[in-house]
Amino acid sequence: MNDHPGETMLPDHAEVVIVGGGVMGASAAFHLARRGVNVVLLERESFFGQGSTGRCAGGIRHQFSTDINIELSIKSIAMLQRFQADTGQAIDLKLNGYLFLLSTPEQMERFRQNVARQHVHGIFSEIWSTDQIAARVPLLNLDGIIGGTYYSGDGIADPSGVVNGYIAAARASGVVALNNVEVTGITVNGGAIAAVQTSQGTIRTPTLVNAAGPWSAQIAGLAGIDLPVRPERQQILVTTPMPEIPADFPFIIDFQQRLYFHREGAGLLTGMSMIGQPATFAQNVDPDWTDQHMDCAMARLPVLETAGRLTEWAGLYEVTPDAHPIIGPLAEVRGFYVVSGFSGHGFMHGPIAGLLVSEQIVDGAAHTLDISSLRTERFVQGQLIEEFNVV
Repeated sequence: MNDHPGETMLPDHAEVVIVGGGVMGASAAFHLARRGVNVVLLERESFFGQGSTGRCAGGIRHQFSTDINIELSIKSIAMLQRFQADTGQAIDLKLNGYLFLLSTPEQMERFRQNVARQHVHGIFSEIWSTDQIAARVPLLNLDGIIGGTYYSGDGIADPSGVVNGYIAAARASGVVALNNVEVTGITVNGGAIAAVQTSQGTIRTPTLVNAAGPWSAQIAGLAGIDLPVRPERQQILVTTPMPEIPADFPFIIDFQQRLYFHREGAGLLTGMSMIGQPATFAQNVDPDWTDQHMDCAMARLPVLETAGRLTEWAGLYEVTPDAHPIIGPLAEVRGFYVVSGFSGHGFMHGPIAGLLVSEQIVDGAAHTLDISSLRTERFVQGQLIEEFNVV
């Protein structure tokens, strides 16, 4: 989508101002507009979805270890399956499955527990032997792998298509969505949101939605709020065409190494998560990490040795202490809502997250799903909900 922010002036008032034009902000804008709310969506980049959403791997999966993440996936992926009907935008949805490769008895036991939990929610993932894995993906080198899990209803979708579909549909419903507008300040009067200052002027509003992803702590700081979200750099590489990769190639994750692969056009997308790195907003590619990543990738998938590098980029996860998001109002300032901290799972949970925050704003509480466990108060109350399946 080629946006021309100069064509629309910054309004001086809105019922809701959303900061951040990735999948969270776009989904929230779309769902609020469907409820008749007057919304202004602000994105500081020249295009929507250029931040974390535009730099992600595009994976969507049900295979999580906590009830809330499983339910977020169930509802969000269902929304993606009807996305084109709802918005008119194709998103290249491919449900070729997710295959987790496991290396230790401890991992196998934990994933058996996870599969049992997924079954309770109607997600019939499977425990696979190495023979089953080899039959499904014969290109893999399974040295060190003792088993895995697979679910055929997982897959990939196009992040740009999802964001642009939501933005176009939101605009058609009256949302003012602006690019190249940076939030520079937040006015709080009497403990409540009163206005948002931007590089293009001030907007009076009683309600602010912070959907700024890795930068959401900075936005919260403008209102004097300490938000426990930190940026974590990740890198992804896409190869030149690889005719050896079959069309039904699943999204593969070597869990021990946090190494992953999936088809991307005629080539292969691969990454290896940089979990535990120092917080950073830097999005430059680290060539040393590329070398380490590709050594591991070629060892696990030897056919990569014949591929060329088409492109490579770095992006940011928005990480919370328990790898679960924050969705909802903040007690410190009335009218301040957060939808952030998805810890690498934001694209897949973006559709439902936007709906849930719209319900909180319009109805006073989310009702499509109980998300009381995702309140920010959990961090000070010691009620963390740890996600094991973090990649």
